[in-house]
Amino acid sequence: MNQKLTQKFYGLDNLRAFAIIFVFLFHYFILSGGEPNWLPDLARFGWTGVDLFFVLSGFLISSQLFQEIKTENNISLKNFFLKRVFRILPAYLFTVGLYFCLPFFRERESLPPLWKFLTFTQNIGLDVYNEGTFSHCWSLCVEEHFYLFLPLILMFILSEKWMERSYLILILLFVFGIAIRIYSYNNFYLPHIADDDSRMYWYKYIYYTTYSRLDGLLAGVLIAGLYHFYPKIWTKISSFGNWLLFFGLMILIATYFLCEDQMTFDATVFGFPLVALGYGFLVLGAISPTSFLFKWDSKILTKIATLSYAIYLTHKGVIHMTHQFLENFEINSNLMLVICMITCFGFAQIVHWIVEKPFMKLRKRFVK
Repeated sequence: MNQKLTQKFYGLDNLRAFAIIFVFLFHYFILSGGEPNWLPDLARFGWTGVDLFFVLSGFLISSQLFQEIKTENNISLKNFFLKRVFRILPAYLFTVGLYFCLPFFRERESLPPLWKFLTFTQNIGLDVYNEGTFSHCWSLCVEEHFYLFLPLILMFILSEKWMERSYLILILLFVFGIAIRIYSYNNFYLPHIADDDSRMYWYKYIYYTTYSRLDGLLAGVLIAGLYHFYPKIWTKISSFGNWLLFFGLMILIATYFLCEDQMTFDATVFGFPLVALGYGFLVLGAISPTSFLFKWDSKILTKIATLSYAIYLTHKGVIHMTHQFLENFEINSNLMLVICMITCFGFAQIVHWIVEKPFMKLRKRFVK
């Protein structure tokens, strides 16, 4: 098992590249008004790319902590939080600075208050219609809340010697997510369903809130726990790598049709856990040595995966600026999509060079 942990998971890089491309296409078709005309049918499910990021984060972050528990029977909060600070904050604060200092970078008119971005509380009570600029920061808030509470919960479980029963906490949190979405749907969305701005209530109280979007992160933690603490079960499961990918894809296809209207009761309550389940199977397949995704070493996808965080942070602003700069030129919608992909990936590469890489080098001086 230790040998596995030292190798590079090409499959996870491939999934991370897919996730950022899917998210990019989703936001692009919104910002471009549905152009090109073939894009909406493909991209409308792109919101789930964030859920794939959640599953990946849940697996990778909890894997770091589980490995430390296995070797040290403890968790170094200092090392964990320093790693997160150096990885997350530099590019994030750089992007926040762009949004607040350069109005032409903003894809919409108004921003939430600065303190909400600095405290990672922007997703709490987010009014996407009146404060929708940099709205995609909501997912970073969810992940930061996860980074804060996961090590603390694990330390409590260790102190109480509950590790063998910790799966019960995962089950309770999954059930809690379903229950809180049922409550929020009936009490915060349905009373306003006839209002012109009814969608705002669904997004505000269901889509953006941390407590109702834990499914993907919990799926990642579950996979990491299986991988690290149940090697015999994992060995049997991982022998079906390509079948795991197939099952995940089938679940996601079914969920695509379930979530054609995201704001129905069934899609709201069951759509998120089904998306997490589908992507969970893909992650299981991606780390299974028997799957093609595990063995697929693509330099292009690895590069996209490396830039995925910077792309995610800046892509909406860069798409907006590219459209504004070229608005007086008659450019085919397909060509415009390609141009925007080039500008977004190119801008992310610059952010990676001037912000991410220097701080990752600096991190080595402070973190074991």
